[in-house]
This record gives sequence, structure tokens and C-alpha cells, in this order.
Amino acid sequence: MIRKYWWKILSILLLVYTCTYGFYVKVPRLDDRMKESIRNFFFHVPMWFTMMILLLVSLIYSIRYLRNPIAKNDHNAVAFAVTGVIYGMLGLVTGAIWANYQWGSPWSGDPKQNGAAIAMLIYLAYFVLRGSLKEDDKKGRIGAVYNIFAFFMLFPTLWILPRLTESLHPGGQGAEGNPGINGKDMDAQMRIVFYPAVIGWTLLGTWISTLQIRFSLLKDKLENND
Repeated sequence: MIRKYWWKILSILLLVYTCTYGFYVKVPRLDDRMKESIRNFFFHVPMWFTMMILLLVSLIYSIRYLRNPIAKNDHNAVAFAVTGVIYGMLGLVTGAIWANYQWGSPWSGDPKQNGAAIAMLIYLAYFVLRGSLKEDDKKGRIGAVYNIFAFFMLFPTLWILPRLTESLHPGGQGAEGNPGINGKDMDAQMRIVFYPAVIGWTLLGTWISTLQIRFSLLKDKLENND
């Protein structure tokens, strides 16, 4: 029993650890404005890390579906995409909350914020596209191709374009000296919370995705029996 569910137990333990010690660990005082809001780093950034991991898994299953068009590959691709987008939305929300304290507004039109919103809209169009198709084979193949396109659009929207324009967000051209935090600002105390947070949120996302997959396979089985 423990061997089968160890990673689920680990996920719970890591998230409990993150959500408790993350509010007690001593954090660096980078400036007067940052103060305790720096603790959002333990939640905001892991959301994006987890999103990228889950969407990468979804991409892999879409490629596998094009090579071997079985229902399980399609269900896996969709489930990991759904969970990945949920994490992306949570990343936007936690980022907006943090931006409200650091930049004076939850949404300032920063290139990083706009790029993240565009990336999420591209993925939401993936679900709309699938919903508009009736045939399972066409839904799977066209959806898989679009899913591959959507994943590679993450790079210009999240990583490339924001770095080429003025940005308040750490990593942008205008980010030097802004009240933000990036990986170089983390000290040893923050790292012992941040990395377990990334692992914990990723395991939770995988757990949620597997539940969706099991539900989809069970639904297929019931429909085939009818």
C-alpha cells in the first residue's frame, strides 16, 4: 500500500511543510516595499514551474498519440493540459496579488503579465477546439497538433518577448533595481522551502491529472458497454 501511494503521501507532506514553514522561515529583507510579501515566492513561482512540467508531459502524450492514436494517450494529453492550465491561472492570480503590493496595481500591463495571459488564452482555445469537434479520431489528431503548437508558443510569450521589452518583472530589460525577486536573490533558507514546494505542487498536479485520466477511461468503458 505504501509503495503504491508513497508519492501522494510525499506530496501532502511537502505541501504541508511549504504552507507552514514557508510563513516562519527567515527571509531576506531586499527593500522596504518587499518585506513579508517575499513569501509569495514559495507559491507564485512553483505554480509556473509546475505548469511547464505538466504541459511538457501533455506535449509528450500528444506526440505519442500522433504516433499511436489510442484513447489513453489522448486522455493523458488532455488531463495534463487541463491541470497545467489550472496551475497557470493560479500563477496569474498569485502574481497579480504580489504585483498589487510591489507595483501598486494587480495588473499593470507588464509584458510578462500580458505574455502569460496570452499563453493561457492559447491553451483555452485548445479546449474550445476539442469541444467543437465531434469525431473522437479527429478531435484527438487535430487537438494533438494544436497542443504541440500551444506548448511551443509558451517560449515566445513567457520567456523571449518579455525579455526584449521594458518590464517591471525580474528578467525583463527594465527589471534592474525593481522591487522583485529572482533565483539569484534566494538565500539558503529560502531554497529549503522553494524546492520542496516545486516538488510538492508538481506531485499534486500529477495526482489530479491521474484522477482525470481514470475518470475518462472509466467513462469510455461505460459508453462502450452501452
